[in-house]
Amino acid sequence: MAEESVKLLGYWASPFALRVKWALKLKGVHYEYVEENLPNKSPLLLRYNPVYKKIPVLVHNGKPLAESLLIIEYIDEAWKQNPLLPDDPYERANARLWAKFFDEKCVPEVMGAFASKGEEQEKAAKARENLKMLERALEGKPFFGGDKIGFLDIAVGWIGIWGRIVEEIAGVSLIDAETMPLLTAWLNNFLEVPVIKACIPSWHELLEHNKGFHKILTGSST
Repeated sequence: MAEESVKLLGYWASPFALRVKWALKLKGVHYEYVEENLPNKSPLLLRYNPVYKKIPVLVHNGKPLAESLLIIEYIDEAWKQNPLLPDDPYERANARLWAKFFDEKCVPEVMGAFASKGEEQEKAAKARENLKMLERALEGKPFFGGDKIGFLDIAVGWIGIWGRIVEEIAGVSLIDAETMPLLTAWLNNFLEVPVIKACIPSWHELLEHNKGFHKILTGSST
């Protein structure tokens, strides 16, 4: 039987590439990682994702797949060990629903709070409202996936890191223990799981990178 070829095209500071790394590690899938230079996209990236020209891209036996949530679902179906999505069809649909809610309702507001100049508080307030709603999916469970890390944990987990970055750089709070105790406790637990923690970039490097990115987005010279 021919050996499987698994390649991930990503960028070290991308939360969406981090999602895929977490999924591959949790599933125990060996893969080759290819770091992309986003301002100067490689011929490989343009070949495998000619439509969006974005990372992450998973290439499995020569077949490319883009979009992080779709990639995670594919990984879960292609490698059956350590399932990420629940067995129950209703619970599986709910996990997908909340992941879609997070990407469509939370991510734009978080990014808006980071990138806006003069509207940070307004964007942050909306992000907090949506994150508080997301917290409902955690009630009675240590993880979104139940007793173990699952699909939704992987989809949402990066907010614990980038939320701190937004607070540090833009000066607005997105998550706090008083208003979101379940989400705060979950993040503290999730980000300390060894396989999760091992994939997270250096905090100092991530912070410095995003300080520069924030200046570009806001047109700030300071």
